[in-house]
Amino acid sequence: MNTVAAPLTGRIHSWDLSTGVDGPGTRFVLFVSGCPLRCLYCANPDTWHLRDGRETTVDEVMAEIGRYRDFVTTAGGGVTVTGGEPLLQPAFTGAVLRRCKEAGLHTALDTSGFLGARAGDDLLADTDLVLLDIKSFSAATYRRLTGGELTPTLDFARRLDRLGKRMWIRYVLVPGWTDDPQAVEGLAGFVTGLSSVERVDVLPFHKLGAAKYDALGIPFPLHNTPVPDSLLTERVRAQFRAHGLVAQ
Repeated sequence: MNTVAAPLTGRIHSWDLSTGVDGPGTRFVLFVSGCPLRCLYCANPDTWHLRDGRETTVDEVMAEIGRYRDFVTTAGGGVTVTGGEPLLQPAFTGAVLRRCKEAGLHTALDTSGFLGARAGDDLLADTDLVLLDIKSFSAATYRRLTGGELTPTLDFARRLDRLGKRMWIRYVLVPGWTDDPQAVEGLAGFVTGLSSVERVDVLPFHKLGAAKYDALGIPFPLHNTPVPDSLLTERVRAQFRAHGLVAQ
């Protein structure tokens, strides 16, 4: 007797449209639920837990993407899967990326790389661009800042480079946490050795997610941390540029 496989489902938080910050062009951005890290500056604490996401099928996601296909493709964009951490749900994320590629859409994966070992070769083959968030180049700072370990992210970066996978490195600049000149120099040196990195995005820390913490009854750990001023932001970008990297 033939059986029909149940549709593949995943848990998502939401979706949005964005321009310029989640990959090239205008993007359909899918926020999946669940994340193993607890970054002190996280702007989306409402994506931490799988249980809080809405269960949906890949077909339902693709139907929503289809509504905006012409809009994003005309604007030179595509689809970005982010979170949360999309590699916490590798089968679901991989299926969405595969369906997008089959539909002729540019694909991007926004990840911390902490779960990079879960990204199979097939998933990466369906990914045109990886937005890799390297949160600190100091292992001790990374642990205090995220609750996780730095090594898996660096290993994933090296693997992506061996595969020739296009990368944009993302670096959140937090005064007192990720602005140490020596740590920035270390990261810049590491990134310089990755030939498939196209640019480094230095992203100034902000507090736009503070209201979400209030709504969830969770204290925002960096409530008293100042946002970086333009001089500090430019200094860090200049450090990356001094290594021959495109930084913005």
